[in-house]
Amino acid sequence: MPAARFRFYAELNDFLPPENRGGPLERRFEVSGSVKDWIESFGVPHTEVELVLANGEPVEFSYQVSDGDAISVYPVFESFDLSPVPRVRPEPLRDLKFVLDVHLGRLAAYMRMAGFDAAYSNNASDPELAEIVSNHRRVLLTRDRYLLMRSRVDRGYWVRSMEPKQQLVEVLHRFQLTGCMHPFTRCLCCNGELLPVSREDVRDHLPERVRERQQFRRCATCGQVYWEGTHHARMQKLLEWAVRQAGSLAKRHLGSGHDLSRAEGHE
Repeated sequence: MPAARFRFYAELNDFLPPENRGGPLERRFEVSGSVKDWIESFGVPHTEVELVLANGEPVEFSYQVSDGDAISVYPVFESFDLSPVPRVRPEPLRDLKFVLDVHLGRLAAYMRMAGFDAAYSNNASDPELAEIVSNHRRVLLTRDRYLLMRSRVDRGYWVRSMEPKQQLVEVLHRFQLTGCMHPFTRCLCCNGELLPVSREDVRDHLPERVRERQQFRRCATCGQVYWEGTHHARMQKLLEWAVRQAGSLAKRHLGSGHDLSRAEGHE
């Protein structure tokens, strides 16, 4: 019976059962299919894959797996120059915007706090999220790996951590966002942009205790008014901590690139 060998590298092993991690996996078949279908049959979403090699040569997701093929599957590369190699991922978005699934409400608030465009609804269905990714060119963040396997989802990331603060660190590291933060420029309620506004314009909407403050911002979408209260320092410390943690992750990953010449079956 025809057979092919598959090897998943680095964090793609997170999607595999412990006994299948770190080594070649042989699969026999009567009728084959595209390498994308094969990859996702192992539980690995296509959005997590940066590069696929078949017998040492880069291939597209549409490549039809044949008898004897050695398939090497690589994740998104943090610090490896792949410019001369055709990748399976779409070109990066110039304007990075996110949409988060229903399980990531606290992360959405943290990302808005950091100044990122993070769309979120606590009742969005899977088809609605896939449509937003496709039609509005957003990156999907989700705890549901199978949502990332939908054909309309071409950009996305499976958030590993269950803890919201660690999720923020993870996303900052994965998308290299620490230098792109603009804290306190997005509405925590609706994701709208916060614009400076005079005290006189919002005085009637302010509690008595803050009416003498000098700086205010108002959401251009929902009208919510913001000022620097006692919670502001706590949020600032959280963001500074997340940046430090993401920086530590980056240092640990620096220099740990992948040797493409050592793809399974071609060492």
